[in-house]
Amino acid sequence: MQQSLTNPQTFSSLLNLSTSTLSLSLGKSTHALLLKTLPLIPSFLFTHLVTFYSKLNRTSTALSVLHLHPSPSVVSWTSLISGCSQNNRSLSCLRLFVQMVRGNVRPNEFTLPLVFKAAGKLEWWGFGRQVHGFGFKMGVLMNDLFVSRAALDMYFKTGFKADGYKLFDEMSNKNLVCWNAVISNLVQDGRLEDAINGFLELLKTGLRPDSASICAFLNACIHADCLSLGFQIHGFVMRFGLESNVLVGNTLVDFYSKCHEANYAHKLFDEMPVKNSVSWSSIVSALTQNGYEQEALNVFLNSQREGFELSEYMISSVLTACTDLSRLDLGRSIHAIAIKSRFDTNLHVSSALVNMYAKCGMISHAQQVFDEKPERNLFSFNAIIGAYSHYGDIKMVLYMFNLMLRDQNIVPNYITVVCVLTACSRAGLVKLGLGFFQIMKKKWGIEARVEHYACIVDLLGRAGQVERAYEIIKKMNIEPCVSIWGALLGACKMHGNVELGKIAGEKLYEMDPRDLGNHILVSNIFASAGRWTEATDARKVITETRSKKDPGYSWISYGNQIHVFQAKDKSHPIL
Repeated sequence: MQQSLTNPQTFSSLLNLSTSTLSLSLGKSTHALLLKTLPLIPSFLFTHLVTFYSKLNRTSTALSVLHLHPSPSVVSWTSLISGCSQNNRSLSCLRLFVQMVRGNVRPNEFTLPLVFKAAGKLEWWGFGRQVHGFGFKMGVLMNDLFVSRAALDMYFKTGFKADGYKLFDEMSNKNLVCWNAVISNLVQDGRLEDAINGFLELLKTGLRPDSASICAFLNACIHADCLSLGFQIHGFVMRFGLESNVLVGNTLVDFYSKCHEANYAHKLFDEMPVKNSVSWSSIVSALTQNGYEQEALNVFLNSQREGFELSEYMISSVLTACTDLSRLDLGRSIHAIAIKSRFDTNLHVSSALVNMYAKCGMISHAQQVFDEKPERNLFSFNAIIGAYSHYGDIKMVLYMFNLMLRDQNIVPNYITVVCVLTACSRAGLVKLGLGFFQIMKKKWGIEARVEHYACIVDLLGRAGQVERAYEIIKKMNIEPCVSIWGALLGACKMHGNVELGKIAGEKLYEMDPRDLGNHILVSNIFASAGRWTEATDARKVITETRSKKDPGYSWISYGNQIHVFQAKDKSHPIL
């Protein structure tokens, strides 16, 4: 027994056990016994001691042990830096690296990735770039894939992505992780064509894409509106048996949803062999966003029957579906579920609740939900301002807007201004509305969008200033859309301005020749002015283009289902 206590390998085993079990008392006891029994401590035991103390977040003790060694090795320094990294002490990692280099200890291929990781967490691009140069000078960076990948990750995390892309191009060895990192960051930067080309280059290397590669590519296709490419990658997924990967399945559902192919999304969801809570949330959101609100509610109910966990994202999507269907009864039930699940304080859920109650005619309930929020952000204020704007309550709109600016110090965005302009239009406050429109860029940095111009045209049109509205349209620095010309046409009908109504009607005909409503409105403007020949000509266009008016629908809620009817509809099974 006495002989085993003088064997350095015994202490090595004890220190390894102390480290793996995170036993501080055992490690300290071993350290004390080691000092007592060994007259000369071997270098490898110094490394074990440093590793033990650093892994247990005793950095100062580990550094003291390191300094007791007459010539600490790069392995000991790297162990100490690794322990700090594992305990999220990034600043200590960088300080220790500097001490190591000043002590003329040459870092190796295991040291540099730890330093790059720490620099990335602290977003210290300057320090990371110096280490990059140091590694390049040593000849380690370009020859070691592990080091190059860590440097690449550092550049992306610090926001200096151009340096990351340059490094990637210079790398002689690239693995799948590097390709995935570059493609994902290209998507985040909005360089969608480059991201798609990057994925195609990845295929040419012979590397087989994994779930991360597929998801990054699909996100590029979503933002680039490339449905055909998405179909192809779906075929690739099926060919290589990746359809069972739940992450890939969820991303495909999101892809088809964003491309307005809700039927494909629903079919894919039904065929997924493995589903999780994200899968259910994704399909509920997909159906809601594409106008299939009743189907979204049915899917939600099925998810609860199958016992899947609720999420804030799913609840906010279901509340949106309830809002679109005016299902106040179900919306209240979802509110109760949100309270029970403790999701009611979530900003997205509470904003959806405000919107639901306001759109369902319960503005007092919307205000109560807003008042009960423990914290408020821009989305919260946009929801309540939009609610009062929907009701045309300009007094409360301005009160909430001023509360947001003065008390909460929240800067409005373009949606906030749209809500305020809409309220001004409905209240007939031309001067106030134009004032907001003129200062929004200078004061809040908000560029005018088509939504803002549509509000201004509607504001002036309601006030009878149709000519002025037309002048604003002509001076727009962006192309007027259907909503802008539609607002002008409505104002011309209201105030009998035939000539401008004709211009607006022609523009709308160019944009959407099959919209029956616009043709009828133009014809009515001519008829009101007694210009029957032109009114008849406008009616003829309807016949020539075979324009159709979308039929109106009514619906009722019965038996926890929405039943939809058209006029004189006798096709429903209940009838």
